[in-house]
Amino acid sequence: MYDEIFAKEDPAKNNPRFWDELFLMKVNLEYLESKLESVNGEEVQRIQDNINSLFHHCVQALGEEHQIKVVNALQTLCALFRGVHQKNKSASGFDIINMLMGFDKAEQRMKDLMERLDSLLCGDSSESLKSLCLKLLLCLVTVTDNISQNTILEYVMINSIFEAILQILSDPSSRGQHGYDAVVLLALLVNYRKYESVNPYIVKLSIVDDEPTLDGMGVVLHQALTEYNRQYKDKEEENQGGFFSTLTSMVGSMFIADVDEKLSVQTNEAILLALYEAVHLNRNFITVLAQSHPEIDITVTPTTPTPTTPTTPLGTTPPSLDVMNNPELPLDPNLQTSNLLITFLKYASIVMQDTKDEHRLNSARLCLIILTCIAEDQYADAFLHDDNINFRVSLHRMPMRHRKKTPGKNIPSRPLVCAVLDLMVEFIVTHMMKEFPMDLYLRCVQIIHKLLCYQKKCRIRLHYTWRELWSAVINLLKFLLSNETALLAKHNIFHLALLVVNLFNMFITYGDTFLPTSNSYDELYYEIVRMHQVFDNLYCMVLRVSTNTGQWKEAASKVTHALVNIRAIINHFNPKIESYAAVNHISQLSEEQHQPGPFR
Repeated sequence: MYDEIFAKEDPAKNNPRFWDELFLMKVNLEYLESKLESVNGEEVQRIQDNINSLFHHCVQALGEEHQIKVVNALQTLCALFRGVHQKNKSASGFDIINMLMGFDKAEQRMKDLMERLDSLLCGDSSESLKSLCLKLLLCLVTVTDNISQNTILEYVMINSIFEAILQILSDPSSRGQHGYDAVVLLALLVNYRKYESVNPYIVKLSIVDDEPTLDGMGVVLHQALTEYNRQYKDKEEENQGGFFSTLTSMVGSMFIADVDEKLSVQTNEAILLALYEAVHLNRNFITVLAQSHPEIDITVTPTTPTPTTPTTPLGTTPPSLDVMNNPELPLDPNLQTSNLLITFLKYASIVMQDTKDEHRLNSARLCLIILTCIAEDQYADAFLHDDNINFRVSLHRMPMRHRKKTPGKNIPSRPLVCAVLDLMVEFIVTHMMKEFPMDLYLRCVQIIHKLLCYQKKCRIRLHYTWRELWSAVINLLKFLLSNETALLAKHNIFHLALLVVNLFNMFITYGDTFLPTSNSYDELYYEIVRMHQVFDNLYCMVLRVSTNTGQWKEAASKVTHALVNIRAIINHFNPKIESYAAVNHISQLSEEQHQPGPFR
């Protein structure tokens, strides 16, 4: 019957019941797709009427009462969309529309298709049928590498299925079955020509204020991220007792990279994209990030692991996890709540460990963009800094030769902003490498800066080990200085240096509004004076570059001006410290003697 469609004659000419019979038979997806792909240019013109007719009858079959016909029609449409796009990758969107449904009839055909899919998704059809409708829509949205080149989506913009997606997410039972596909579909539709024209899905998503819908979206995202974290944790535990741990303890950490390879679990960019769009577009969604999930009774956790389905590259296979039955086990028996933000921070701490390949680099970038959106939101900042809502957050730390792997026990219960700062410090410390991820470092330092601005504005004295942060960013400056020539060939390192110096300026100028104690100021000055060589070297470098004519002249001179405060501190304390040491015949001052207190 497929061969008859690909012949010149109308297949219904000799058999009036051709189309009825076709949809009663099991679809042979592979054969149909390969037939479409094998058709050459001239043949396309010859059989276009038959392809148009097949598309039209598929859409008509979606309105049939006979479920078998509906299922077969949905699958045939999948094959049509895929096959035609595979064959005509270089063709324009208009040519593809013409081949599939005929340009003059396309508007009506797509209106009928979208209306029928909408009524199947919102009606009382079977769950498998709804699942197939979503799979068809995902197939349609992802047939081109660049979503904005998929001209057929113009009709999906006009005939919106936004309300159908929201209905799935707001209802607990349909959300359990189809929530994952619905969230991914929405994230993709929001990205269609988002900067070129008015995308109705962006407009509608930005004004959703229905609590059950937003909560439903949060639950789906939380489940998917939790599943990833669980898989990673399982792999980590699997490796800890095995051959690799014995090997690394025998020969130091030479093989740490190999162990990391074994721990890689496929990341889920589709879910990250959905989380980004929700946080970025909808102010009301920020409250969902902070919602604690119900307390979990550890004793009822099933002992048998839930089988998991591997995520496809498009991220269209839902992770098989019921969040209430298979929770992420809390670290502390007294602490039995989690929320989407904590789960996301744990996910980010895993993904951001390894940015060597482009795939993971993009994943880490998306995590940092999401954190930037969160750090810019006033409500999110208020929640992050709330001293009455403390959590123990166990972040994953990259194995490194010069530090022991710390077990995730005895983690203090602190406001969530401490976990965000820990994550930023961890990234700064662990990614000073040849393939320097400059844009990720810029984002990291900017996130820290945004959080400090909030603390300054609201006079929040956070009890955080600021010294670790100061030490991390000074070492970052040291790295930039050591690798100046190699880095300047690819990056404007002065922009990053300026951001770091301005962080110190924030602490020096406004620290009295947000540093926890006066002793913190002493520690800050001690750290600056102790590491004065790094700042002196930075000053010499930027002075040299700013006095020469070259492309970095202006960028370097900004750093020269920004260093005024730090140089004033060093020039004020260093002579006093040296004279004190000389008078007291001390070659090496202790930290207490070094503290600026006595020299003020």
